[in-house]
Amino acid sequence: MIRYIFKRLLRSVITLLVIISIVFVLMRQMPIEGYFPNFDHMSQEQIKASLEIMGLDKPIPVQLFNFLKDVVTKGSLGISYVYRDQVPVTEILATKVPLSIKLGVLALCFALLVGLPLGTMMAQSKGKFLDKLGNAFIVCIQAVPSAVYFLFIQIYATEWFGLPLTFKEAELRTWILPIFSLALPNISYYGMWLRRYMVDESTKDYVKLAKIKGLSGAEIMFKHVFRNAFVPLGQYLPTTFLNTCVGSIYVESLYSIPGMGGLLVDVVKRQDNSMVQAIVMLFASVGIIGLIVGDIMMTLLDPRVSFIAKKESR
Repeated sequence: MIRYIFKRLLRSVITLLVIISIVFVLMRQMPIEGYFPNFDHMSQEQIKASLEIMGLDKPIPVQLFNFLKDVVTKGSLGISYVYRDQVPVTEILATKVPLSIKLGVLALCFALLVGLPLGTMMAQSKGKFLDKLGNAFIVCIQAVPSAVYFLFIQIYATEWFGLPLTFKEAELRTWILPIFSLALPNISYYGMWLRRYMVDESTKDYVKLAKIKGLSGAEIMFKHVFRNAFVPLGQYLPTTFLNTCVGSIYVESLYSIPGMGGLLVDVVKRQDNSMVQAIVMLFASVGIIGLIVGDIMMTLLDPRVSFIAKKESR
């Protein structure tokens, strides 16, 4: 297991380095205005001197090496020059990440509480009214662009239930709509795949044997079928968990939530190259970490999955 984890970590580090290098080089192709809050009022001499201070006058490979060295040795992701002049990126992110994590954790818990029973109910009533109703819900969520139903939720939920339009961290009522909006895609995802896996499991021989032994339908469904069907779904839980914790760009912007999603939109508008670079790298890191944890989690949930590849028989 340790060897497997080491290999996965090594591959992930290489993948992350490739992503960082690509993003870094692309951001260096952007106009230099993104490094100066008052570019229009600066002379060429001032711009040149500032670029030298920031180390942007050096070749790109040297800049990349210095950036990676600062990340490893100092934990620094650079300095913001436009969003907040001369403020470290990590200091800005430290005020934004916790809120996105809170929203993501609550949204994911709600999605699990609704999505897993939904998938189980659909599998139990395959082909019946409840199954068709659940499928209609999943198709709507998957087919309709999320921006559309997010907007409808905001408009009609505020009108019907008197919920606030804007988010305030101190008011619990303002958390309801963002959490519900963030949870909807995961609810449909968990419901759809759990139903599929449970239907597949219910046709296997061990289920037939359990029926012959006289086990009740509920016992077979929850003690055996659900348990085995949850294993492949569990592989993707860390990824959805981390991605949800990072926050939805549209939802956070829609409800004026001062989290990671709204921050990315803001820094893109302001052309703060350092901030955009750091946030994109953070999102990439989160996705890679989710894949690693998902692979490890699947091997822990299912003892049939081996960490060691079997040699071909001769």
